[in-house]
Amino acid sequence: MTRIAPLTLDRASAEAQTALQGIQKGLGFLPNAFATLAHSPAALKGYLALAQALGRSGLSAQEREVVALAASAVNGCDYCLAAHEFFGGKTGLTAAELAAAEAGTVSAVARLAREVTEQRGQLRDEQLQAARAAGLDDARIVEVVAQVSLLTLTNYLNNLARTEVDFPPVA
Repeated sequence: MTRIAPLTLDRASAEAQTALQGIQKGLGFLPNAFATLAHSPAALKGYLALAQALGRSGLSAQEREVVALAASAVNGCDYCLAAHEFFGGKTGLTAAELAAAEAGTVSAVARLAREVTEQRGQLRDEQLQAARAAGLDDARIVEVVAQVSLLTLTNYLNNLARTEVDFPPVA
């Protein structure tokens, strides 16, 4: 049972309403995760600002979904797993690749994301060297950490709130 109820548009603050309307327009529906995050307009705006900035990073949309899946699997967030399996599929990831992303085995990005999440950034020198040997430069390493941080916010909130999964969206 949900422990923090998602806000409806009419119950959200004026500050959060604008952001929620933009999300609803962009996705065609208002996901419960954002409606729950809207309890704090500052948290919602912070999440959206970082997500938008990372959308312009060196990580492709597919790689960002891979990071999301790896981090969400480690953090046990069923909501984010459902959402990012949906979005990952939209980027062209196959069912096998989605599963491998969650396991951290589909790519160097997935492996690094999983290690960063599992070890809270406390990677051994050998792990960092392996990421670099696999082609990740320092900019991409930092971007993986930033993407993990973004997902950790929603993973923890959805786990705490027990957000009801609404992915895939109903047409």
